[in-house]
Amino acid sequence: MDGRYSRQEILPGFGEDAQRRLSEARVLVIGAGGLGSAVIPALAGAGVGTFGIIDDDVVELSNLHRQLIHGMPDLGVSKARSAARSVADLNPEVRVIEIEERLVADNALPIFADYDLVIDGSDNFPTRYLADDAATLSAIPLVWGAVSQYGGQTALSWAERGPTYRDLFPTPPAPGSVPSCAEGGILPTVCGVIGTIMATEALKILSGVGTPSLGRVTSFDALTGTFRELHFERDPEAEPVEALIDYEAFCGVAPAISPTGLAARSDEFTLLDVREPWEVAVASLPGAVHIPMGELESAIDQLDRSKPVVVYCHLGIRSASARSLLVSRGFVATHLDGGLDAWSREIDSTVPRYR
Repeated sequence: MDGRYSRQEILPGFGEDAQRRLSEARVLVIGAGGLGSAVIPALAGAGVGTFGIIDDDVVELSNLHRQLIHGMPDLGVSKARSAARSVADLNPEVRVIEIEERLVADNALPIFADYDLVIDGSDNFPTRYLADDAATLSAIPLVWGAVSQYGGQTALSWAERGPTYRDLFPTPPAPGSVPSCAEGGILPTVCGVIGTIMATEALKILSGVGTPSLGRVTSFDALTGTFRELHFERDPEAEPVEALIDYEAFCGVAPAISPTGLAARSDEFTLLDVREPWEVAVASLPGAVHIPMGELESAIDQLDRSKPVVVYCHLGIRSASARSLLVSRGFVATHLDGGLDAWSREIDSTVPRYR
């Protein structure tokens, strides 16, 4: 026996039946970024029959140090499409469904209905809670992972058999309290470690081999090279998930103005830039007042209260937190959806993008 899957079919307890189950499985992967880049080729190589890959982003140069499923020829290409091409090169027996859109409450349940298992490699809390609730309502397992700087964590969420992401994290963190990879950085190998663990969990569930890691979070610290395991159970006081909600509001994401909306009404607002000085040196919007986020509370009285304020940062994370502070101090304020990065994409490409 020397076929494509021979080295896993000879594993004790695996065999042709487990391989058949993989070939019949349908897996949805949320995000073809750092985690997806590890998960997707691992499952494709193992022979998972059908993939849905949902991602509304495109490949950028700063992605390539960790998003190894993409390459230089893929710059500017949809991540879902680029990932699908990589899967075709690796294993043409696998069917890939490209979903070049963002997962939102309106499309989540119809999309989830076509899959047996979901892997959440997203990078924001609204999507994580949405994916978890949609998996619960769809009665399918979800494997989630998260990475930041030098570490990461992953676990299984399966409401029909055990605890879920909501049991572990009943409430989201405050907006801006957890830095994104663009703001805090990420060691690329952390994505590989966490993504591979996520893929392994999916393979166990789909093939029926091994014991699912229900009620256990695996954490990895790259600086010490150590793993930790945290056990958790169902929350007996948790409210049942009965419908999908407004996850932006649930996670405290502030009301935002689109780049197009700001461009049409810029003279109506005071622009406030809460990025660090080095970021302002790279790119900024004309006429903006610059107060770094860490100094805003002490310097807030420098702002003109006679005009509404539009806060912006790089990606719209720090600005959401800044907007909340301004509102609590009596300002009329909103923030730029997607930050300066979105402004560069949608309004003025001469404004440099950086990540």
